[in-house]
Amino acid sequence: MIDVNAGLGIAAVALAMVLTPGPNMIYLVSRSITQGRPAGLVSLLGVAVGFFVYLLAAVTGVSAVFALVPALYTTIKIAGACYLLWLAWNALKPGGQSAFAPKDLPVDGPRKLFTMGLMTNLLNPKIAVLYVSLLPQFVDPAKGDIAAQSLSLGLIQITVALTVNCLIVLTAGSVAAFLARKPAWLRAQRYMMGTVLIGLAASMAFDRTEASVPQ
Repeated sequence: MIDVNAGLGIAAVALAMVLTPGPNMIYLVSRSITQGRPAGLVSLLGVAVGFFVYLLAAVTGVSAVFALVPALYTTIKIAGACYLLWLAWNALKPGGQSAFAPKDLPVDGPRKLFTMGLMTNLLNPKIAVLYVSLLPQFVDPAKGDIAAQSLSLGLIQITVALTVNCLIVLTAGSVAAFLARKPAWLRAQRYMMGTVLIGLAASMAFDRTEASVPQ
């Protein structure tokens, strides 16, 4: 059984990260605007499968590798913090891009939409950081089965991420049009997300939690 605070914590982290522009958001927004909501939803299905691949890796012992090689775990955490700071800089720098200024994409069939959604998520460094560096920090060995805790926490993250991404797919066109008319709101969104990313990066960099071997 996971601690309530751990569940709320991973939900908050998942919400902050899914609302932060990254490869998944940019692809889903661009696909939804250029090819419509059905294409965006098929792409989201591929993204969902990517989440479950990461979760499977977390539950089946990826944390054990980091417990056995602490230096590797530390390196991953520092690299993750640097990546989050890079995302923050892209959001805060003058002329920073918003995910709701989509790229033009060619029209693709369902199979390719699914595959692209899957690969976009699997190759997304932000999701790797989440599962490798952030999720283990909410696992408490004193609570028992670490693999079961990882599974529960991962399912919370996936639920939050897919709910928000689904809303993004369904509203991408309207949001993009609104932000195009309201540049002040666009800047506010960038600054808020940049601040959240800096906070996550600092928390990750200064955390002293060690990886645990699944029981």
